[in-house]
Amino acid sequence: MFELSGKTAWITGAGSGIGRSMAELFAKQGAQVLVLDLNAQAAEECAEQIRTAGGRASALALDVADGASVKSVFDRGLGELGRVDILVNSAGIAHVGTLLSTSEADFDRLYRVNVKGTFLCSQAAVPAMLERGGGTILNMASIASLIALEDRFAYAMTKGAVLTMTRSIALDYMGKIRCNCLCPARIHTPFVDQFVAKNYPGREREKFAELAAYQPIGRMGTPEEVAQFGLYLCSDEASFVTGGAFPIDGGVTVR
Repeated sequence: MFELSGKTAWITGAGSGIGRSMAELFAKQGAQVLVLDLNAQAAEECAEQIRTAGGRASALALDVADGASVKSVFDRGLGELGRVDILVNSAGIAHVGTLLSTSEADFDRLYRVNVKGTFLCSQAAVPAMLERGGGTILNMASIASLIALEDRFAYAMTKGAVLTMTRSIALDYMGKIRCNCLCPARIHTPFVDQFVAKNYPGREREKFAELAAYQPIGRMGTPEEVAQFGLYLCSDEASFVTGGAFPIDGGVTVR
């Protein structure tokens, strides 16, 4: 079950965090993975680790918020690989702030990466998928798509848009392309470590305990747990699943 042999998976934001875990797991399950990340070195390190483990992977630098970059990378990737069976839109950025503390520049930056980036990559992948008879898209939303979170105004705006884009794509290409999104709560990634170290120097342990306690289950999730859910949604075992928004949140949304 959950074998991806014979499939090609393109994963954005795969240089670290959730995207990297998905790239490694999908390759382990037989997919040929194209690792895409703004950080070219991180992308290549991920691809090299996959190859060292016996998987198949290549890497390209990609700025998901730039239409020219997306077109160039997709043209090159399709020229080299010939297909895109799975697209995971994992690239994204976060922001802390309310309506009044969010600047116009912050708002635009979040929109460009999280919303426009998902749009551009999906738009580039869908024609290639249709040409080969179909495919699957997995978007990375958030529990901020489903419930209100304090001090996450711009971030929640973008992740709400990702959820509605997911449902629109699923409906418009029903029977040809499946499209779902995951809605994680707090996941312990390098971003969390960097955020805590920068904003709470000397209070790291206290802050980590607070972040863990937010989830009723008592801890943050792991990138590997999100990747395992993503594997299911991108596999043939989920062939009856489309247009869904799935919490993976340690019980946050049932409180």
